[in-house]
Formats: sequence, C-alpha cells, structure tokens
Amino acid sequence: MSPLDGSLRVAATGAVTPEHAWARYTEPRRWPSWAPHLREVDYPHEVVQQGTSGRVTGVAGVVALFTVESVDHDARRWSWQVRSGGVHVRFEHGVDPAEDGCEAWLVGHALWPVLLAYAPLARWALGRLVSP
Repeated sequence: MSPLDGSLRVAATGAVTPEHAWARYTEPRRWPSWAPHLREVDYPHEVVQQGTSGRVTGVAGVVALFTVESVDHDARRWSWQVRSGGVHVRFEHGVDPAEDGCEAWLVGHALWPVLLAYAPLARWALGRLVSP
C-alpha cells in the first residue's frame, strides 16, 4: 500500500426515511436525480445486484465503468468498484436510521488526491439523497 492510498468517509443526514434513501441509493436509474454530476447510467437491472457491471457518464462526458461487489438490503449496505481511465475507486455505501430521518454515507478507498477532490461533491450529492 502506497502512502498516497487512503480511505475517507463522507456522510449526510436528512429528513427522508431510511427506506426511501435506500431505494434512491440502490436504483441506478434514480442516481442522476440526487447526484447531478452523473448525467447517464447504463445498467441492466432495476436495483444494484452483486457481481453485475454498468457504466455511468458524468459531467463533460467522462465515462466510468463499475462493478457491484456486494449488496445487503437488510443491513442497507452495498459496495462497488469504479474505474475511469487510470483512476480506480472502491466505494462502500450505507443508510442508517437517524433522529427524524436517516444518515447516508460512503467510504471511498483510493489515492488521497482523488478522495479529497471527490469529497465535497460526494457530500453535496448525499445531502440531496437524504432530502425530500
């Protein structure tokens, strides 16, 4: 492991129910509605499924390929690997109950410069995920 490798947790708390946030988080067709940096999602299933792959297109036409590693609907946890060019990130996602709503979070594993650049965007998107 390089000294440039790291892990970073980002979270947001909002008023939607954990069930509603979980549905938004795990239904790829809904991702652009709360994560506007994602313009298009090409994925063959309604809900993320372990071992499946897809593609997201972001701002300025940046394309990233992804593979869903794990999904636990009961625990409201899922993880995936995302790759665009030479950038590779592994994300763990979750939704937990919170007072008057829920907390949605992600843990990113990548090079520190990638994580630090992505953190503000992730925080903004998660805030939208948990908002009515």
